[in-house]
Amino acid sequence: MSQPKLPFPDSEPYASGLLDVGDENQMYWETSGNPHGRPALVVHGGPGAGGSRGARRTFDPDVFRIVLFDQRGCGESRPHASHPSTDMAHNTTDHLIADMERLREHLGIERWLLYGGSWGSTLILAYAERHPERVSGIVLVGVTMTRPQEIDWLYHGLRLLLPIEWERFRNGAPTEDRDGNLVEAYRRLMEHDYPAVRETAARNWCAWEDAVIAHETLGKPGQYTAQPDAALMAFVRICTHYFAHNGWLDHDRLLRNAHRLTGIPGVLIHGRLDLSAPLRTAWELARAWPEAELRIIDDSGHTGSPAMRAAIFESIDRFAR
Repeated sequence: MSQPKLPFPDSEPYASGLLDVGDENQMYWETSGNPHGRPALVVHGGPGAGGSRGARRTFDPDVFRIVLFDQRGCGESRPHASHPSTDMAHNTTDHLIADMERLREHLGIERWLLYGGSWGSTLILAYAERHPERVSGIVLVGVTMTRPQEIDWLYHGLRLLLPIEWERFRNGAPTEDRDGNLVEAYRRLMEHDYPAVRETAARNWCAWEDAVIAHETLGKPGQYTAQPDAALMAFVRICTHYFAHNGWLDHDRLLRNAHRLTGIPGVLIHGRLDLSAPLRTAWELARAWPEAELRIIDDSGHTGSPAMRAAIFESIDRFAR
């Protein structure tokens, strides 16, 4: 039998809506593909990046019931974190886990395949360890667990490799904060009363994010700073909010609780050249989760490569069969 042409053709949503998740938040969701197919949930990264509608093309629309959603404060969810009046107190990892479970119940899904990368992998692990009986399988790309050491590496440790770019990032913080916690300093800037201060901080933050992936052959120049203004502001406000609080995850909590994933098949796909999220995290998780296969992509960084895309399609096809 011939192999399907990949990526799959886009599958327009047959249903979508805004789900009331409490705290005056409405979460955007959509479903596409086969209404009676195997449920699969796409969990976007960031945090605060919003769901990529192109992710639908990763799944065979004849086989899967594809569910996308935008996490609180971003994408088409409301209220939007780009608005300074939006209260961030009700935007935490526990809130997002509860939102995912409410969406599952709303759609009448018993169990679903979870797919996502970067911050999305952290949220998937947190959800799966809380609700393992609701998970049929997991595919993670660019694995992170949002531990303090991972956050410290990305916003402080990488100065060893990118000293010029990091110095610019550091200088974007107030003078009194430059030798301290830069993530917390930027979080405070994103809550400043003056729009110009917030906008400058957001662009400085994204310039650093761009610099970290700039070495990757397939990284898009200005990938983060090229976002529309509202999306950029929401992304940075949510990122700094989550990372300043270490994702509200106790140190090594996701790794300590990996035993709760027992019985769930998983694939961990990680680029060996990933500076943003070094391979060690995926390796540690694979050791703690026997049912997970670790696939190391030698030519890939955080933004992926053709070999990584092939590994993603192959892994999802395994669950399709």
